[in-house]
Formats: sequence, structure tokens, C-alpha cells
Amino acid sequence: MEIRTNKPPVEPAVSKNRVIKRKWGDRKDGVWLRDIDPLHAIQPYIMPNRTDCEAFVVEKVDITNIQEYLKKKNAENPNAKYSIFHCVAAAIVKTVMLRPKMNRFVQGYRTYQRNELSIAFVAKKVMGDHGEEALMMMSFNEDDNIDTIHDRIVNEVHAVRKDEQVNNSTVQMNFFSRIPRFIMRPIMAFIRMLDFYGKVPNALIKDDPHYASVFITNLGSIKLHAHYHHLNNWGTNSIFVIIGEKYKEPVFDENGFAGFHEMIDIGVTLDERIADGYYFSKSLRMFKQFLQNPEILDKPLYKEGDRVE
Repeated sequence: MEIRTNKPPVEPAVSKNRVIKRKWGDRKDGVWLRDIDPLHAIQPYIMPNRTDCEAFVVEKVDITNIQEYLKKKNAENPNAKYSIFHCVAAAIVKTVMLRPKMNRFVQGYRTYQRNELSIAFVAKKVMGDHGEEALMMMSFNEDDNIDTIHDRIVNEVHAVRKDEQVNNSTVQMNFFSRIPRFIMRPIMAFIRMLDFYGKVPNALIKDDPHYASVFITNLGSIKLHAHYHHLNNWGTNSIFVIIGEKYKEPVFDENGFAGFHEMIDIGVTLDERIADGYYFSKSLRMFKQFLQNPEILDKPLYKEGDRVE
């Protein structure tokens, strides 16, 4: 399946070859959108907190095609299995690449276009009540596809679980958690003030998942059906995606009952200030299209002729 357009093709919003020239008002992690429509320009003043602006939707996805696709991929890669999580992550990244308004954030009463396209998730070192968690964050560009995304995720999770890689966010949280609260409160107030103006040192936020384009949690892996997760006022993350547990449901076609298919529910919570409902709806349809036709994910996130809008 091809993504066609009658318009001249344009470059993706996030490109490894793109040179970003910062102007006054831009942040290190985003470009200030000075010419957005008045409604979206005024919304941050009316609703200044991200948690006040949550739009939430649940999409049901038939994973029959995904499972057939995974069988083929895993037959070719028996030592590093592909999973539904890798497919969902690749579909999200490809969607955000082609729908750049989904890669915006609001901070300091202004709307910014993010400079990078990143995903974040939590990796549990050991599946158990006392297993430690590590926060993972990684960026991608237009040359990536499901194979490079899979390899990055597998390698970094493997390194963390073997304690070969120390996560910067975890180190920082360990440090700050030991500071007495009467000192910690003014420190955090000062950091929030710096973030308001986009001046937080990169060393503090470069691995913080709350600054990712999309935060993903795979609750299906721990047998949970939950759909919803809130956004946070800390950071710049505008989209939170939850992958639910697999379940079977009857499916009907034009001839009647077609059998039981495996499904997953994918919950999406997003900051409604970054775009309008029509843009969100079209983006979600594109995301589902990629999951229902997973062979598309073998191609680069952006290729010449793809429509970016």
C-alpha cells in the first residue's frame, strides 16, 4: 500500500539532514510556532496545565495481520524476536513522522514544533514485585524502519537488564530523592521556571521520558486491560499510548460470522492544544492503517512521495 498525494512532496518534519537555525524565542528542543491560528495561540492561557487538556480515545485493533507478519519476521530473526510492541512503536513513529503536528508541545504558554521525534517507555529489569524499572528514551529519523527501531529497543533493554548501561534519568532521580524536602521544593520550583523559558540544562532532561514525543506503556505484557493514562504537567510530552492485553472477539463479514479474531485495545491520551480534532482523527486512522498493513513498516519512516501534512 502506498501513501499517495496530488500535492508536491515535502520534507519530513524530523530529518537527520535538517539544520535548525534557532531564533529568539525558540527552545533547544523546539521551534516556537509564531503563526498558528488564534484559537490555538490563546488556548495555553485559558488552559495552562497539560493535565487540564487531555483528549482520550481507545482504538480497537484486529491483530490477525500483525501476527502473521510477526511469524515471518521471527522466522528470519529467531534470536531477537519481534513483538506487537515493536509494531506499535514503529507505527507510532511513522505516523508522527508524516503528521508533524502530533510532534508539537506546549510550554511557557507557547506552542513549539519539536526538533526530534522520540519515544519513551519503561523497561522492567525483572518481572516481579520487586523488579526495578528503567526509563528508556530514544530518537529516530526518516531513514529508520521497524528493523532499526526493533534493534534499538532490543539492544538498549538488554543492556539495561544486564546492568551494562546506566540510565541517566534513574541516576538523577536517585540523587534528587536523597535531598531533604525543604531544599528539594525550591530546587524543583527553580527547574520549572527554567523549563518555562526552555533553559533547563540538557544533562537533566536528555533522557527524561516526559520530554519525549510519545510515551508508550505496554500494559498487555503484565496482563492489564487498562486503557487510560494521564499526561503530566512536568516536561513536554503531549501523547501517551497504552497497549492493552490481547483478547478474542467475534468478527463478522458480508457473509456473516467469520470467526474469533485476536484484538488489542490501544488507548491514546493527548494534549488537545497541539492540533484540532480532525487532525487527531486522521492521524489515528493512519496509525491503524499501518497496523493493519504491517508490511508498510518495513519501509523507511519517510520516503520520497509520502505526504507530510
